[in-house]
Amino acid sequence: MSDVIKLEHGGGGSLMRKLLDEVIIPAYRLNRVGGGVGLSEMDDGATIPLNGRHIVFTTDTYTVKPLFFPGGDMGRLAVCGTVNDVAVMGATPLALSSAITVEEGFPIDTLKRIVGSMSGTLEEIGIPLIAGDTKVVERGGLDEILINTSGIGIAETVVTDAGLNPGDRIILSGTIGNHELTLLALREGLHLDTPLESDMAPLWGMISGGLEVGGITAMKDPTRGGVSGALNDMARKSGVDILMREEEIPVKGAVRSASDLLGLDPLELANEGVAVIGVEAARAEAVLEALKRDKYGRDAAMAGEVMGGKGRVILETFVGGRRIVREPVGSPIPRIC
Repeated sequence: MSDVIKLEHGGGGSLMRKLLDEVIIPAYRLNRVGGGVGLSEMDDGATIPLNGRHIVFTTDTYTVKPLFFPGGDMGRLAVCGTVNDVAVMGATPLALSSAITVEEGFPIDTLKRIVGSMSGTLEEIGIPLIAGDTKVVERGGLDEILINTSGIGIAETVVTDAGLNPGDRIILSGTIGNHELTLLALREGLHLDTPLESDMAPLWGMISGGLEVGGITAMKDPTRGGVSGALNDMARKSGVDILMREEEIPVKGAVRSASDLLGLDPLELANEGVAVIGVEAARAEAVLEALKRDKYGRDAAMAGEVMGGKGRVILETFVGGRRIVREPVGSPIPRIC
């Protein structure tokens, strides 16, 4: 472990997991409510058992550069990210809180745009923001703005990222890599034949349709670390191998071309409108069809299956070979979410 924090420690890969395992998690001996999912599980949220049901709670701090980009902005990012973390735990999102820290000199009109976007996204999905806090720090004490959002939901049955069983199918609810590659292209001034847009979206409506069908065994929000990080988490925690088929993984042509040009793997790029879903084989097709009926699930695809194993992710390539998909070390670019 390095003696200082590096940007890679926040990238959602193996360095971040090592920091959490060795520094953060061991610091808290009280880290769960009895019978619930707690801090040490490092899932997308925590749970509090209550009268036969489960309160799901999650919190996250958002930082992105630039603040506005094709397909979204920092305000929509903060709402979607938190709503999706609650949703992939199998919970109906009920409410959000927000804490905003801005630097002295930050334009008020820009702040209005950001909170207006947050409000619009909340109205789209019918979820209120019920509490908040606003802080101002001295100039130079912060790079523009940070937003923390926390969310609560309620679940009859909790879905974790550790519930995969051999025979389950893996569904990706949309095309991957769009969010992080959009930010990279914008920052670097890349002019692509097909313009990119972030996939940012609130996914509860789509996920709830899949839950109504039944058979969902595990879910994960593949943000930092991308689909590769999410799948490795799910395989390791479930004690299974996951076989993914490259030809079935939904990737837009522009994302694949730009990734090849830049030497990036779409599986390692962050997403903000995709869920990785494990489903019992007998109900997988029905769940896939339910997802596709939602506007944010139209590109959903059955992309893999679960096998007995040792917690590995294996990719069957276009040419028929197989390789291990390893957990990324960190993100290709900082400040993506």
